[in-house]
Amino acid sequence: MTLLIPGGLDVTDLATKPNADEASNGDAAAAIDAQATAELGTTEDSPAGGGPDAPAYVWAPPEPQPKKHRTAMWIGIGVAAAAAAAAIATSLILIAPGTTVAGVPVGGLTPGAAADAIEQGLAETAIVLGGDGGGAEVTGSDLGASVDARGIADAAFAEHPMWNPTTWFSAPIEAEITLDPEAATASLRAAAPDLYTDPVDATLAFDPASATYVVTPAVLGTGIDVAAVQQALQNAFDAGGMSVEFDVVPADIEAAIPTPAAEATAAQLNGMLDTVGFYVGEERTVPVDRAVAASWLTVTPAPAEGAFEISADAAAIQPVVDGLAEAVNRAPENALVITNSAGRVLRTEAAGQSGRELGDTQNVANDFATQLSSGDAAFDLPVNEVPVTTVSLARRIEVDLGDQRAYLFENENLVGSYVISSGLSDTPTPTGNFTVNGYSRQQSMGCFEGAPYCVRDVPWVTWFAPDIGFHGANSLRSSLGFPQSHGCVNMWDGQAKFIYDWSAMGTEVWVHH
Repeated sequence: MTLLIPGGLDVTDLATKPNADEASNGDAAAAIDAQATAELGTTEDSPAGGGPDAPAYVWAPPEPQPKKHRTAMWIGIGVAAAAAAAAIATSLILIAPGTTVAGVPVGGLTPGAAADAIEQGLAETAIVLGGDGGGAEVTGSDLGASVDARGIADAAFAEHPMWNPTTWFSAPIEAEITLDPEAATASLRAAAPDLYTDPVDATLAFDPASATYVVTPAVLGTGIDVAAVQQALQNAFDAGGMSVEFDVVPADIEAAIPTPAAEATAAQLNGMLDTVGFYVGEERTVPVDRAVAASWLTVTPAPAEGAFEISADAAAIQPVVDGLAEAVNRAPENALVITNSAGRVLRTEAAGQSGRELGDTQNVANDFATQLSSGDAAFDLPVNEVPVTTVSLARRIEVDLGDQRAYLFENENLVGSYVISSGLSDTPTPTGNFTVNGYSRQQSMGCFEGAPYCVRDVPWVTWFAPDIGFHGANSLRSSLGFPQSHGCVNMWDGQAKFIYDWSAMGTEVWVHH
């Protein structure tokens, strides 16, 4: 039946609804009941009674009962099934309830949404600098903080999916953060500039007094320990706090160019000055003064690399290059050998030395400048060799007993003619072809038991036959030019010394009348 209510409200008797409808509309029915009670109040005829001012209610004539339809029921069942399927499908892509990454709740989120939440949580986590920091605040975003949010979110879903209730409300998942040191330092310095002092780079310069490069050491700066800030940010992020106070931890700031880098460069430069010059093979043919070489070089700090750059000025090198020819060019020194008449070498008088001529020097200054910039100060010069020429001197001695003279020939050219005294008729000088076979600077002759004579310390003896040789006779003779010896060829001392030096082992000696 329908109850007519003043004001036009009518309420259908819910008792006539099927139980299935009541079950499917529980909350809606309760809401209608509450509304009806509020609007209808009570009447005299109602069980609760009513007052004289209460409105009168009249029951309307009953209307015919409508024919029951089952379509709504079946539609309701389909909707419920679809909702259940949707709930199951949703549980397959969401992270389990109660899951947190560090201090960020990610339960009920997809991995993508969870990654966004993790990144946002880290970016908004703040560090408040206590003590001398003056309460300045920097956030994770300011510090260049980062975390593998997507990787962690994917791992959280893999280990704690919503469809698996046994993984709900698990322990927090760790998330290790990192800082960009440059961004963090810049942010901290901007927030608390009074806590920073700049370091001073090491320097080096050429000292004329010692002719070496010397180093001025670097000076450390001071600042805030970024590692300690990172740990504080990690702790705050893990705890899920939006900010945490941090007692500033001081830290040394290294100079961009530290002392060891300057010392290494100084050692390199001083080593270059020790070897600088223009070389022909292993010979430093043209050394360069250390101060001159240093004037060619420019040493420039390179803070980005924490070192120094070395460069050289080709124009400053060129004047030295222009004077190289005079120092490098050299005429060859011929080799000199003494031979017999057949050409066999009896003695090498001079080994000889090849000559050299400086090659093309058009690019030497530029090439040396490039080489110096790389740290190599020994420049190999382009040189052409002038080969050695060997001169052969075929020497022989002829003794003419008839003339009482000795003749010296070199390549059949007469180079000396000396008066001699040969052996007496009882002790003649042997004739024939002989060769020099020995030398005695001084020799005692005939000084043995039974000898008919004894002459001590005879000088400059050149032996060519058994017990026969050329020798000096200044201490023995007052004149020469006639036979008067015991068989040797007597000569004045100076001429005997000349043959002693001029001849060689194997020099041919021809003695004849």
